[in-house]
Formats: sequence, structure tokens, C-alpha cells
Amino acid sequence: MTDPLYPLYPPKPRPGDQVAVVSPAAGLPGAFPQPYELGLRRLREDFGLKPVEYPTTRKMGATPEERAADLHAAFADPAIKAVITSVGGDDQLTVLRHLDRDLIRANPKPFFGYSDNTNLLLYLRNSGIVGYHGGSVMLEWGRPGAMHPLTADSLRAALFTSGPYELAPANASGDVNRPWEDPRTFDSEPALEPADGWTWHNGDRLVEGPSWGGNLEIISWLLMADREMLPAAAYAGNVLFLETSEEMPPAPEVYRILRNMGERGLLRQFPALLMGRAKSWSFEKPLDAEERVRFRRDQREAVLRACDEYAPDTMIVFDVDLGHTDPQLVIPVGGHIRVDGPARRITVTY
Repeated sequence: MTDPLYPLYPPKPRPGDQVAVVSPAAGLPGAFPQPYELGLRRLREDFGLKPVEYPTTRKMGATPEERAADLHAAFADPAIKAVITSVGGDDQLTVLRHLDRDLIRANPKPFFGYSDNTNLLLYLRNSGIVGYHGGSVMLEWGRPGAMHPLTADSLRAALFTSGPYELAPANASGDVNRPWEDPRTFDSEPALEPADGWTWHNGDRLVEGPSWGGNLEIISWLLMADREMLPAAAYAGNVLFLETSEEMPPAPEVYRILRNMGERGLLRQFPALLMGRAKSWSFEKPLDAEERVRFRRDQREAVLRACDEYAPDTMIVFDVDLGHTDPQLVIPVGGHIRVDGPARRITVTY
């Protein structure tokens, strides 16, 4: 019997294996084929895997039942050795009630995704299976120009290996996107800017334990819907990780979500928090360089304010590259994380 408090790592694929490519959040491959086809080609040629598509992978507007059926087919097929999402979305919450937990528990497989896929990652964690927060076909594998070396190395390690993997702070980062509908987007790599690395708060101790977290906005929706949430005490000693999306929730909203987690008794359960580098640009909010610096600073202050009020002893590491920015490091959801404050090192177990 699997234990959601201590999930099991599913067996890893090997080069030459088949992997499912699914769209449990949104069928954007049908609307934007260029980054999707590029990502598939890299899965085949660079990672040696054989992608297998499902009926809703390229279908916009697929029903929750249809998307759940694709997930069931992918997990139940013994030839499929991992499940990889095409992209995120905003309504995966509606898929959860259509899933067969017993089927998925009986066929554990590595699952890769982030953003709206936080829903499924926490569903898997509560089913006793470690999932992987990071990696989507259209974004990380379909990155214009080339995959980022840090992203590619983390994805390879998470896909094919088992054991400790030390995260490395990026010396350059980017979050300004170019339009997928413009073919010129794919002629060169995205622009990056110098990055300052990680910032530590209360970094005077060593914390290690299983991880819990994901995209902050999706977690707030799960809390509102009361889905996939265990009693607060179940997370005692876990390492929390959070990140925000291209919807760029303002600092007051970030504070309010964390305040509500604090009122629920959640924040104080986590002796360490890894806070992803904030996404500070979108097509709807194209901030200039100075505004982006201010946006990231305001978010950091909101996180500190909430933690000072509800979890003042929690160790926090800011600007870890684990979310919607480029490069991206993979976090095992429910997997072991070691946060060494004095040594300024973070090690995950894939």
C-alpha cells in the first residue's frame, strides 16, 4: 500500500521507450503546432524517447472526461514508461473527479508537468506516487533555438536516473516571451539577463524532508475547492516549494494566499520554503526592466511578510529556477529535498 506522506518513486524510462504526451490542461498543440513539433523532435532525437499522442493531445476544448480517459489509457498501458504534458492551462481541477485513483496507483509512472498540472502532481502525491514539477513539450523541449543546458540536464536526470541531484543557481535568467504564431520566434534562443542567484532567509540550518507545493495560484484554487488537501499536520517537516505564473498575481494577492494558508495552519508546518523566481513579464503585462525588478521585489516582500506572521522560523530560499522562468529545474513532488543553509546548497532526489 502506498503512503501519500511518503510517496514512492515510479520506475524510470530508458532511451528507446515509449512515453505518453498528453494535454490534461489545454490542447494548445493544435493551435500552436510549431513549438509542439519541435518539442516532440527533441524528445525523439535528443532524449531517445518515442512520444505517443492521445485523442485530446491536440484537441482544444476537450471535456474533463475525455482528458481523464487519456490519462487512464496512458497510465494503464504497460508499454508507456512515462507521462509528459504538452503545456499548462487553467481548468485541470475539473479533471480530478473523473480519475480512477486505483488504476493510477496500480500503474505508477513518472509524470512531468507544472503550472495547471500542479493539480495532477498533488493528486499523484496523495496517491503515493512521486511526480515531477517541470518539463512540458511546448515550452522546455520546444524552447526556441535550443533547450537551455540547465533545463536539459535537470530533465535528463529526472527522467532517466535515480538518486541525489544538486540544483545550481542560474547566472542568467529570462521571462520575456515571443509569440508562438510568428515563425521567426524559433530562429534564435530567448534573451536572458544576468541573475543574482539565490537569496537566503533564516539560512542557518539544515532541513530535509519530502516536498509539497507547486504553482501558488493553482494551490489557492485547490484550497478553495477543498481538493487534494490533507490535514495541515500531515505536512509537518515537509519542504514547501512555490512559484507564480505568467498571470503575475500582484504582491497583495500573493500575501493573501499565503495568509490564508497560514490561517489554515499550513505555513508553520514547513521548516523550509523554496520560492521560485517570479515570472515578471507577459503579453498582457509587458513590464519594462525597472518595473520587472520592482515586481519581483514586491513579491519577495509579500512572501516575507506572510512568513514573518505565520512561520517566522521557516528558512526561505528565493529565486530558485523552478517555475515559469527560463531556465527551469525539476522538483520531485513528494520526493526528498535537502536544503543546507550553512552550505548554501539544495539537493533533490530524483
